[in-house]
Amino acid sequence: MKTIKYVTGIMSIILLLLISACGKDDENANKDPNEQIHVIATYSIIYDIVKNVGGDRVEIHTLAPVGSNPHEYDPLPKDVQLTTDADAVFYNGLNLEAGNSWFEKLLLTANKGEKDSPVFQMSEGVQPKYLTTKGKESEEDPHAWLDIRNGIKYAENARDGLIKVDPEHADVYEKNAKAYIEKLETLHQESVTRYNEIPKEQRLLITSEGAFKYFSEAYDFDAAYIWEINAENQGSPDQVKSVVDFINTKKDAVLFVETSIDPRSMETVSAETGVPIYGKVFTDSIGKPGEDGDTYIKMMEWNIDTIFKGLTEK
Repeated sequence: MKTIKYVTGIMSIILLLLISACGKDDENANKDPNEQIHVIATYSIIYDIVKNVGGDRVEIHTLAPVGSNPHEYDPLPKDVQLTTDADAVFYNGLNLEAGNSWFEKLLLTANKGEKDSPVFQMSEGVQPKYLTTKGKESEEDPHAWLDIRNGIKYAENARDGLIKVDPEHADVYEKNAKAYIEKLETLHQESVTRYNEIPKEQRLLITSEGAFKYFSEAYDFDAAYIWEINAENQGSPDQVKSVVDFINTKKDAVLFVETSIDPRSMETVSAETGVPIYGKVFTDSIGKPGEDGDTYIKMMEWNIDTIFKGLTEK
């Protein structure tokens, strides 16, 4: 049903795209060099990082809305038009946008993704981690941004991509990226120092999705979860039983639930173990504007603080 809905939406605007493409070359030739460049990000974390590096030079739109799950997004007809018209497209990679092949289909329909077209992978240069679920060992874990050191790589890739499509303003992107990366470096170092106050045997992070592999390596944690990666079969009885059995072997377990996840599976785990859910953490999305964690830096600050308090105040 999702595929039929997607194809119907795409076909309804194919004619519009073909007509608009005819005049696109002339339009680009006459473009004001001081005009903002139009950027598409696949989800909100990419959106925020590129926005910080691009500053006033970019007009940016996120495909998967804030608070939603980018693993399994269904593009709207307007997304195709926005992507077609974009000067640059930034995506995570590492298998994040692979659900239902939605991103690949979108790029194909929007005539993006060919050689030298302005499509940039934000996780370029990241050392990938892989899933451990049987049969999925060759699949990359996409949640690299939860290690702030990788967030720095994302910022560098945003800078390089923007310079490629808008070289006349390279100095702007260099300056913005430098200031932004300095903030990320400071936050990472502060986090290492803070977590070193917690004895290693207490550094256990239990969440719904197994999204914290990169985070756990950065800050020397062990991680447990109900399911490994968001999919249609998440939160099965066997998955719940497995994590319940694990928690029952631990004295000081603490539970966290993600903001972009249905909390009912973790609530079941809490009820069956008697271990309360300490608080929420951000994984696949920043917070809504004006709410907690509404930027990449703020969501990481929130996670770092919430996890620290959960493990030290229990």
